Amino acid sequence: MIDASFATIFGREAAVTAAAPGRVNLIGEHTDYNGGLVLPLALPLEVRVAIAPRPDATVRAWSANVPEDEARAELTLGAERRTGGWIDYVQAVTSTLAGDGHVMSGFDLAIASDVPLGSGLASSAALLVAVLRGLRSAFMLALTDREIATAAHRAETEFVGAPVGVMDQLVASLGREGTALLIDTRTLDVADVPMPSGVELAVIDSGLRHQHATGDYRVRRDECMRAAARLAVPYLCALGRRDLPRLATLPAPLSGRARHVVTEHLRVAEAAEAMRAGDVETLGRLWLASHASERDDFEVSLPAIDTLVDLAAADAAVLGARLTGGGFGGSVILLCRAGEAAEAAIRVQRAYQTKTGHAGRVLLPGETERQRR
Repeated sequence: MIDASFATIFGREAAVTAAAPGRVNLIGEHTDYNGGLVLPLALPLEVRVAIAPRPDATVRAWSANVPEDEARAELTLGAERRTGGWIDYVQAVTSTLAGDGHVMSGFDLAIASDVPLGSGLASSAALLVAVLRGLRSAFMLALTDREIATAAHRAETEFVGAPVGVMDQLVASLGREGTALLIDTRTLDVADVPMPSGVELAVIDSGLRHQHATGDYRVRRDECMRAAARLAVPYLCALGRRDLPRLATLPAPLSGRARHVVTEHLRVAEAAEAMRAGDVETLGRLWLASHASERDDFEVSLPAIDTLVDLAAADAAVLGARLTGGGFGGSVILLCRAGEAAEAAIRVQRAYQTKTGHAGRVLLPGETERQRR
């Protein structure tokens, strides 16, 4: 329990506890920073925090999810400076809150997470939202759930320096387990889309880590901005099906990047419609088309992840599968027939390990869910 860990680390009781979920994106990859639709789902995996205010400006933080010699960190309010370490996410929150005019003292903070780091399940957004929720309670800050999401997004993009869209923070703050959240990232309008009956989800961590603050994720975002500028539109998702021929006029790789974003935006709308209609076969086909687009046009997949998707798609219990998250590692989501997700995920994970040498790990259904079956 996070409050027990807090007492052990800091020698006193926590004043408040808070949590925020990781997410799996059902469909809509790299559309969030292109003004498009996304369809994420909050997971039962979460980041938990415990907080107790201090009378000074010092923040002492501890994380259960990093090596012991790196688990403790400290900062001073008003002197936040990016270090490249995990404490930057805490500094990002305190710096953002101060910039928005919120007043608070220092605090002690303990963090524990069962959202695997770098797995494509938005562990960083869950951390930011959990800390913001905890500070809202500890210092009675006037923050709505939507304001927590937008503050978390600014913290990650402006302080940490990760050029992510707003999807992860919105679902961490507004999402409910079992109901997908259809988000228009241009307007930030949201709508609930219940999961259809007859199916359940499985998530397999490929074991290949990624990091959004550096690397090719940033390159892909820049390529999208360049493609939009060449097409004279403010964002790629302003384009529709009738504009697809225009995309072929772009030089490579911009043509492929734009084609993925525009077609993925269209697939999200189709997927939400299929879910509402209970058309799980169509939903599965859309997932497979989404992964092919990520692989071929957006080039964010990896050979081992393509193998994992292919193995899943070949399983009789699986209707569709795709890479979820920003790519270059992370997790694959499986759309399974009801009652078959646990066994299908284990079969696929074992076949993946045999074929690639990467162990992988079944994240959903979790051990508790599997034991109930």
